[in-house]
Amino acid sequence: MDAIAPSESLANCTVLLVEDTPALARTYKGFLRGEEYAVDHVETGGAAKEALKAGEHDLVLLDLRLPDIPGEDIMTWMRETGIDLPVIVITAQGSVGVAVEAMRAGAVDFLMKPFTEDRLIHSIRTHLDQSRFLKAAVRPAAAPAETPVKASPKAVAEQGERNFAGFIGDSVPMQAVYRLIRSASTSNATVFITGESGTGKEVCANAIHETSARKAKNFVPLNCAAIPGDLMESEIFGHVKGAFTGATSDKTGAAQLAHGGTLFLDEICEMSPHLQTKLLRFIQTGSFNPVGKPETVTVDTRFICATNRDPLEEVTAGRFREDLYYRLHVIPIEMPALRARDEDVMRIADGFLREYAAEEGKELASFSSGAREALLAYNWPGNVRQLQNIIRHAVVFGEGTEVTAAMLRAPIGHAAGQQSAPRAAPAAPQDQARSTQPAAGAPPDPNDLNALAAAIRPLDDVERDAIESAVAQCGGDVRKAAVFLGVSPATIYRKQKSWRENSS
Repeated sequence: MDAIAPSESLANCTVLLVEDTPALARTYKGFLRGEEYAVDHVETGGAAKEALKAGEHDLVLLDLRLPDIPGEDIMTWMRETGIDLPVIVITAQGSVGVAVEAMRAGAVDFLMKPFTEDRLIHSIRTHLDQSRFLKAAVRPAAAPAETPVKASPKAVAEQGERNFAGFIGDSVPMQAVYRLIRSASTSNATVFITGESGTGKEVCANAIHETSARKAKNFVPLNCAAIPGDLMESEIFGHVKGAFTGATSDKTGAAQLAHGGTLFLDEICEMSPHLQTKLLRFIQTGSFNPVGKPETVTVDTRFICATNRDPLEEVTAGRFREDLYYRLHVIPIEMPALRARDEDVMRIADGFLREYAAEEGKELASFSSGAREALLAYNWPGNVRQLQNIIRHAVVFGEGTEVTAAMLRAPIGHAAGQQSAPRAAPAAPQDQARSTQPAAGAPPDPNDLNALAAAIRPLDDVERDAIESAVAQCGGDVRKAAVFLGVSPATIYRKQKSWRENSS
């Protein structure tokens, strides 16, 4: 088992374990015996509710199959009563669909029986740390002390960082990411990074490597979506001369190059099922066979992977191995979308402006108020990568000392126009009578239910029409449609699956 570095003190925290099987409860409490936080145990949903009403717990470890109340109902009750605690659910082997629904209902993580001590401890520590930080971030500031005291470096870090290991930004979502990176960097456990395209998943992986004890060795990134499937095995594991047509010399694979360091597998959900099997064996044993070589090679490699898809959806659809997912999903990190990062947009834009102005020899040094408003108002479906491209465009084609709204209008206006095009698609002829506004004349009588029913379409129908129209206009390319709609591809896949199930 990987050694787990201690978190900052969690001595004041208490975990509520809700498990009806005494033997399992003893096992889990045994796993946690050396932890700083306290563990309370109850066996039923009713007892869990009573315990949670007291407000003395910081995290819930919840078995979904209880004798009196389903675990999902307890989460619903917590949400309705305003009990805002992280919930880690425990599910039986093979219940991936249940786990997916639990995550949608608000669970922060799930543990599939049987799970390891390492997996349990990492999950609890990660989410206790994140929850405690987020609560501190929204707590009202205390009155200043009469005598100023110089803050220690640690205290400054606790208050928030503007720049961290390649990132720019000090929004609450990013401070939570920084905390998770620090926790992950002290361990050799695998990390699973999720988030939309352009949110900085590779930057996050590199930050974990650079702040870890492995930083003196190689960080080897590999994009599973950019390499043809028939070459992927050779790229990861290497090959010997003559192993296949075109193998004119020996090749050292990424796995061996990352010996002592970190192997980052980006877009992991694009990997073929055949190669997923070999990767699982490599992760379990630390050894592999280069293509065409019978001798086994053993390496010491830390694994980090990332995807812009919903990995649980990929598992449910059978495109990603369930056992591989559990093996990789030890420390989960979700990268926030740029639109959720508030003023970080301008901090990042300022950084790009300085960098590109210096590269291009331009005098551009600031943004006008109109430009700032345009940047802050935009939805950024392409996230930081899109912002980077737009600032570069403005620098290359702009003149003067200030970036104006007019300089941004072409790239942002074009992107915004593309993004909104699917949403503005006209309704089908049969739907015209049910559009959200009457075609002409006064709005319907608010007391005429028949008129209102004809004039106002259900939101589910409007959403489905918008998504189907966008996918159709993009030639069936769900990823492209997702960019223009400002959602993740996983959202569209999930909606499509739901529609198919409801129609069958």
